[in-house]
Amino acid sequence: MNKKYRLYQIDSFTKNKFTGNPAGVITNADGLTEEEMQKIARELNNSETAFILPSDNKDYDVAVRFFTPTKEVPICGHATIAAHYARAVENNLASSKVIQKTGAGILPVDIIKENNDYKIVMTQGKIEFGELIDGINKENLLTALNITEEDLLINHPVQIVSTGHSKVMIGINSKNKLNELKPNYDALTKLSNTISCNGYYIYTMEDNEILVHGRMFAPAIGINEDPVTGNANGPLGAYLVKHKLAKHDNAVLRFKAKQGEAIGRAGIIEVEVKIENEEPVEVKISGNAVIVFQTEITAE
Repeated sequence: MNKKYRLYQIDSFTKNKFTGNPAGVITNADGLTEEEMQKIARELNNSETAFILPSDNKDYDVAVRFFTPTKEVPICGHATIAAHYARAVENNLASSKVIQKTGAGILPVDIIKENNDYKIVMTQGKIEFGELIDGINKENLLTALNITEEDLLINHPVQIVSTGHSKVMIGINSKNKLNELKPNYDALTKLSNTISCNGYYIYTMEDNEILVHGRMFAPAIGINEDPVTGNANGPLGAYLVKHKLAKHDNAVLRFKAKQGEAIGRAGIIEVEVKIENEEPVEVKISGNAVIVFQTEITAE
């Protein structure tokens, strides 16, 4: 008999359906082949779909694999939020900690039950600061984004940063410019092959309740624009601490980031960066989620 798989469509970093970042989730993916997972992700056509698998090791509770429409990726912020939200609702979990195995390592996720709903806190992977994008690569990047040196934030170096899935950090000085961006996706894809980084996070900063507004483009992995990106805002937090670009108390930096406004899918991420000896040492992101629909599918 063919197994039925429980499929959810979940909007992350929001409590309002059809906003935030949509992710597919299959909560009982044991038995699916890698090819079947990729086909399901392609069919759903979300930026990522998460597949929850049982643990075969005492070191973790569940394994989670993440697929874009075109390839598997090591980890995904909004799909992690979606996966553990679906699992919490399905199992009526109390507030608890879940250890997940991902392509970015074995990492904890905190399930916080509040008002008969859930907030999910994701601890991200190892913080890594990559190369500065300069010279011809920077010229090609600015051309692809149709911006100039004068649009960039002063003292915000263009740099690759990762907490499990790397992004290029690009700070600009105008929210209007941010919302008007119309990148050359082919040029960004070509540059990704050169710099070995698929995602470009363009952000601006404001000194109010929402510190960061951003947009994230990753055409090289089939995501022209991702609405609300955990694996962009998390490493951005580490970057802001590293380059002393945000106020904090020398122990933790907390801020909110809003993304997706330009494409009508706004959502809010809360970012927390633990700091030791003026260096970022751990990043957590958190957010809400809402189930848009749930169904069952049978793999042929």
